[in-house]
Amino acid sequence: MNQLAKETSPYLLQHADNPVDWLPWGETALTLAREQDRPILLSVGYSACHWCHVMAHESFEDAGVAQLMNDLFVNIKVDREERPDLDRIYQTAHQLIARRPGGWPLTMFLDPQTCRPFFGGTYFPKEARHGLPAFPELLQKVAEYFATKRDEISETGLALLDAFERLEPGVPETGGLSAAPISTARDTIMGQLDTDNGGLGTAPKFPHTSSLETLLRYWRDTAHTAEPDTQALYAVALSLTRMAEGGLYDQLGGGFCRYCVDAYWEIPHFEKMLYDNGPLLALYAQMWLVSGDELYRRVASETADWVIRDMHQPGSAFFSTLDADSEGSEGKFYVWNPDEVRKLLSAEEFAVLSAHFGLDQPANFEGHWHLRVHQALADVAKACDINESAARPVLDSARSKLLAARDARIWPGRDEKIIASWNGLMIRGLAIAARALQRDDLATAAGGAVNFIREQMVVKDRLMAVHKDGQSRFPAYLDDHAFLLDAILELLQARWDSKHLQFAIWLADRLLDGFEDTARGGFYFTPADHETLMHRSRPFADESMPSGNAVAALALNRLGHLLGETRYLDAAEKTLRAGWVPLSEFPHGHASLLAALEEQLQPPTTVVIRGSHEDAGEWARQLAGLYAPGRLVFAIPVDAVLLPGALAARAAGNATLAYVCEGTQCGPPVTELSELAQQLSTADTQV
Repeated sequence: MNQLAKETSPYLLQHADNPVDWLPWGETALTLAREQDRPILLSVGYSACHWCHVMAHESFEDAGVAQLMNDLFVNIKVDREERPDLDRIYQTAHQLIARRPGGWPLTMFLDPQTCRPFFGGTYFPKEARHGLPAFPELLQKVAEYFATKRDEISETGLALLDAFERLEPGVPETGGLSAAPISTARDTIMGQLDTDNGGLGTAPKFPHTSSLETLLRYWRDTAHTAEPDTQALYAVALSLTRMAEGGLYDQLGGGFCRYCVDAYWEIPHFEKMLYDNGPLLALYAQMWLVSGDELYRRVASETADWVIRDMHQPGSAFFSTLDADSEGSEGKFYVWNPDEVRKLLSAEEFAVLSAHFGLDQPANFEGHWHLRVHQALADVAKACDINESAARPVLDSARSKLLAARDARIWPGRDEKIIASWNGLMIRGLAIAARALQRDDLATAAGGAVNFIREQMVVKDRLMAVHKDGQSRFPAYLDDHAFLLDAILELLQARWDSKHLQFAIWLADRLLDGFEDTARGGFYFTPADHETLMHRSRPFADESMPSGNAVAALALNRLGHLLGETRYLDAAEKTLRAGWVPLSEFPHGHASLLAALEEQLQPPTTVVIRGSHEDAGEWARQLAGLYAPGRLVFAIPVDAVLLPGALAARAAGNATLAYVCEGTQCGPPVTELSELAQQLSTADTQV
């Protein structure tokens, strides 16, 4: 009997009416499999996954296929967003068994006694096609293999355990750390650049935000040298421009889709994920500071508007995803046809918008038009015999009308799970954008999300990973703690809140107490008291999100310098030493760890400003107009209550003043804004 109806996951609830006897992962399902000695069919996906929907419609809703599954297997459904620990293990196992990348839906067959997989794949069609076997036939063959090849299955399981152990970093580095991986990564990333279309590699094309941020930081480090790395800066500018002009970006509502199926950024996979948009928001806001190009400011602002408008409710945190499908069709919510658009707009608006977004070109998505910039607005204005300054409000008016019409359509599904780690990425993005764009409303939204997580998702002094329907569930993972810690440190620079600092300290202490590998350094993905799984990993490489170890190392180093707390500084250094071998061998796959390495080698400049709300805030705003990723600026009002320690000592007194600390060395107090700006400018040119 299907047991998913009582779950809170929208993905699991999508399958609650399947004729498959689905069970959620847990002791009930695992005990049943062991007692009946039936193999486990583990199906992992998420609510916005297009091919998950396809496989569900083809097979899981089919009575005949469901009967086979029920007769031969114990069937377990997992939402990869709720259980990234399970997804991480079985995706890795799939890659080792199949020798090719995984994805979703993930379909794995497990030994019921050990939960070790012996076969797997991703999407399987109901009928054989495109070189993929028919799912019903596959089920029968897997069941037969399980019944007759138990010794081979056991050997496969043991070999997988050995392979997992060999994937773990070995002995930590004991010598000196160097900047060599940073320059190597820069060269490798530049070698992957698509010099025509921007971005890295070919189709399918992902944003690779961490790699672009690596290039931007590299340019910043060289900006005041005799040979600034303008090539790295150009690569970032080209990539961000092409993404913003393409179909990856929602030209009407703001925000980015997950990836494009082509090399030209034209047609996306239409799902929109919170975890992509947080880092992209931050990067576009930072590029606005670097370049002053209005495109980057507009895209950052529109993306922030989208997440607050469509992915948020007041008094809560941020939702997870928007589905790719609506009304059973991928992309239907987003695409247009010219006649429909013409009826909604004035003649002038249609002339500008159609030429700008390619409605006067052939259809580009299944007989419809997905909007992307086809012709520069300056060229459109010239063709329409108007000034470019006049064309912009015409285009904006047209976009607004189309957005209103689109909002009246049947929407794609929205997964309203609140995931702590994904919220950390968005809170960070909003905090960085709040400072860069001078928008206090973004800091307000970010602060509200932190408060919600602190008040609703900490249960019995423990952070939970997911909140849905009033329930906070699943003890939080490494990424939840690390991403939130990093985000709060960014938010404190946009708006000081001593309760947020206390929450950051609590998160850091939980990392050290529950996740740290005290013998080798670094952090496990799961806490020490987590359920025993077939492997407990310490992930250092970036995947679809930044590495939790990398973000932890960066954030702990920053918090340690802010507070003068050596426990955090030591843990950050040990993490880098633990990950040094894979970082050295494959630096461009560890882009987030490179940022932590950079701030380990050149500790951050910490500026603590103390004064009235108005004066301290104004000093901080004056400093926020420069892209300086290795600089932290905290404006602390005189009435803020601080815990005793180095920070409280620096922030004592009532006069407006600032301390500038390079690593652990702090200079005398500065009492004039002009003097502070000059001191920081001099330090910048000496980097």
